[in-house]
Amino acid sequence: TISASGPNAAFIHYRVTAATNRTLEPGTLYLVDSGGQYLSGTTDVTRTVAIGDPLPSHRRLYTAVLRGLIALSMARWPETTSGRDLDTLARQFLWQTGHDYDHGTGHGVGQFLDVHEGPAGLSKRTNSSLADGMIMSIEPGCYVQGDFGIRLENLAAVRSCCGQPASSDLPMLEFETLTLAPFDQRLIASDMLAPAEKRWLNAYHEMVLDRLHAAGSPAVRRWLETACRPIE
Repeated sequence: TISASGPNAAFIHYRVTAATNRTLEPGTLYLVDSGGQYLSGTTDVTRTVAIGDPLPSHRRLYTAVLRGLIALSMARWPETTSGRDLDTLARQFLWQTGHDYDHGTGHGVGQFLDVHEGPAGLSKRTNSSLADGMIMSIEPGCYVQGDFGIRLENLAAVRSCCGQPASSDLPMLEFETLTLAPFDQRLIASDMLAPAEKRWLNAYHEMVLDRLHAAGSPAVRRWLETACRPIE
């Protein structure tokens, strides 16, 4: 698990030490990247949350990262498209803010193997194409050294497109989102989101609430209802 707050989260693969350990402080961001291996598969999920009230810069960059995740989650592409070509979809909104991230946008995920499983991936250096049935991470980020780090990660399955236009004979692929974890709405600048992005986000949170609501305690259910509320 990567568990990092404030400037520690600006290190992509931060590992805690006695010298760098810090308490959670109001006005900072907390990043946790975690997962596990189960009989049914391997998980890998990252969320960034606000401790106290976020700053406008936190919300602006968090929303740019979220828009990149949504763009890839909504994408459709021809079967022969490489991971390198898809990688840029997640970076476009950060580029508009003058930022980028120094890691791939996603990696293949195995079952009881290395959680980073090649050759498929979503990065500037990946020439391999994706295939139906692969499990990929989608994890854009933004890191400001000495200040904060933001990363959002879902796992998604590559699927053959349903509802393809009858006039098209080009095989197309798309993602089916697997991860069920709310995004911190305190960090979302809704005025930066396009209508299609709001629809995706609201549908995602509706799915999270529907699938997790019955499994939680009363306190967890109340939290989920708030965390998954529709965004205007």
